[in-house]
Amino acid sequence: MSDYIVRATAANNQIRIFAATTKETVEKARIAHNTSPVATAALGRLLTAGAIMGTMMKGDKDILTLQIKGSGPIEGITVTADSKGNVKGYVNEPNVLIPANNNGKLDVAGAVGEGILNVIKDMGMKEPYVGQTVLQTSEIAEDLTFYFANSEQIPSSVGLGVLMEKDNTVKQAGGFILQLMPFAEESVVEYLEESLKNITSVTTLLEQGYTPEQLVEKIAGDLGVEIMDNIPTRFYCNCSKDRISKAIISIGKEETQNIIDEGKPIEVKCHFCNTNYVFEIDELKELLK
Repeated sequence: MSDYIVRATAANNQIRIFAATTKETVEKARIAHNTSPVATAALGRLLTAGAIMGTMMKGDKDILTLQIKGSGPIEGITVTADSKGNVKGYVNEPNVLIPANNNGKLDVAGAVGEGILNVIKDMGMKEPYVGQTVLQTSEIAEDLTFYFANSEQIPSSVGLGVLMEKDNTVKQAGGFILQLMPFAEESVVEYLEESLKNITSVTTLLEQGYTPEQLVEKIAGDLGVEIMDNIPTRFYCNCSKDRISKAIISIGKEETQNIIDEGKPIEVKCHFCNTNYVFEIDELKELLK
């Protein structure tokens, strides 16, 4: 199991911690979308968060969508995940190239710009749950920390990172989400505040060889960590020609007939994985029936 998420508790269930390594997941997304380094970093951070938050949901058919709409050149990022560790996503403008930030690092905040974060949870109810927050830093981790505190009233700390190789492939990727339960004692909160001060970069720790289990220990090692389980995670898109066919049918008979009348095959691309599906005229006629 290369990419995986660890679920753990500590301090007698006063806190829960999720930690993940997602290098292959982010690299697969980079290859699918041919993203620039800063676009890879932005998408990779949100993919990691989406994978973790997806596994927080209970139902087999529950779907989480994270959507960032920003004023920066990347324009927006969309990530969708399920409760089994499958995640997929894309950036609106994958080829963005901008200078490094003041720290000499990829300027994710500059690429994203000011905007909003939408968190949509489809749990099989009549209406999905939708939470929305204004981006605080556009670095993504801090924005999710703010979202949890304000929209879900859960004090949390989120750390996310993507480190690139010189050839623009993904060197490291991963992250953690730490959440306090309502009954957490003040001493536990103080311990975590001090502990988190020592974690300046998730990717630095991953580069040093830290596993998700060791990340959890680093954060809460003195509080009696209990690893609950680990879940494989991967970049996975469930698109298929059959699903795309249903999308074509949904545009209506008149529109489909217009396409047929033009006499040319059509090509439909999946946003999430960039797979192309070609429909010949005969196939379109079948769909029209």
